[in-house]
Amino acid sequence: MMKCSIFDHRIDLKHTFTIANRSSDWRPNLSVRLEYEGIRGYGLAAPNPRYGETPESCRAALEAMCGQLEGDPRAYEPMIRKMLASHPGEYAAKAALDMAIMDLAGKLLGAPLYRMWGLDPAAMPPTSFTIGIDTPEKVAQRAAEARGFRVLKIKLGSGDDQAIIRAIRTVTDVPVRVDANEGWTDRETALREIEQLAKQGIELVEQPMPAAQVEDMIWLKARSPLPLIADEAFTAVGDLITIGEAYHGVNLKLMKCGGTLIARDAIAMARSLGLKIMLGCMVESALGIAAAAHLGPLADFPDLDGNLLISNDPYSAHPVSDGRIRLLDAPGLGVAPLN
Repeated sequence: MMKCSIFDHRIDLKHTFTIANRSSDWRPNLSVRLEYEGIRGYGLAAPNPRYGETPESCRAALEAMCGQLEGDPRAYEPMIRKMLASHPGEYAAKAALDMAIMDLAGKLLGAPLYRMWGLDPAAMPPTSFTIGIDTPEKVAQRAAEARGFRVLKIKLGSGDDQAIIRAIRTVTDVPVRVDANEGWTDRETALREIEQLAKQGIELVEQPMPAAQVEDMIWLKARSPLPLIADEAFTAVGDLITIGEAYHGVNLKLMKCGGTLIARDAIAMARSLGLKIMLGCMVESALGIAAAAHLGPLADFPDLDGNLLISNDPYSAHPVSDGRIRLLDAPGLGVAPLN
């Protein structure tokens, strides 16, 4: 039998983080620790209210699902798939248990997760570094401070978008990805914004319009000079068919997929539909980022910087060098609690 422990974390951001529809100074995370044959595995949940999740509902789901876990984690696939089917919704909680099981499996087998999956850590593309909405001057300052990164991701949708991009271009010429977080509600406006962005060396645009406006997104995709990436429009693997009609790619996050195993399923299906893969995150500690990073070699656009935006990470991290996450040769997820 596995012993399960659940911990609450208040994750403080280094700067107030603003996107098109909200601002945050901190975010709740929960971590789960599974113990089996004297070995401990760890997983992280970052519940998101946009998807009907709260810290309380996440904890309740973790407690319920932990009580149903049985078997040897080395046979991780049937264990995880049974867990995923046992409880409706609460994908952040499912992601945490998936991570903990995979961490246990790797430690019991003596192999990093990327090696268990036959992936090459040297194939990791550079991750983007995210800057939230602020004044053009402050965004430019943070862009200048992020000189060690090869790609920036800029949050837009404030009404001052073009001034922000112009300010960034005064301090850096690195590729920039933008994320409107559903901030442009009119398709003509969205197209005008994207046409202007295309003149500024922008690489892609993430979720330009509200997820529910599918027909508008199909219209926009046919006219956009830049690739369009779905984020809020993706809530389950079954969404990928519609996403393929309205976007050029999809941002997959473990917290929305329900963990690493389903994320691999989603990557395979997205590739079969010709979609590009962004591998994203919420505001998460290094534990959640580590789990996603083991899938990094399968992505076109890693966006795994959630732990770099916070000031009080309770977990150790894989290092970032020259803008790339360098996966350690350590069993399981390769990270551990700091105390």
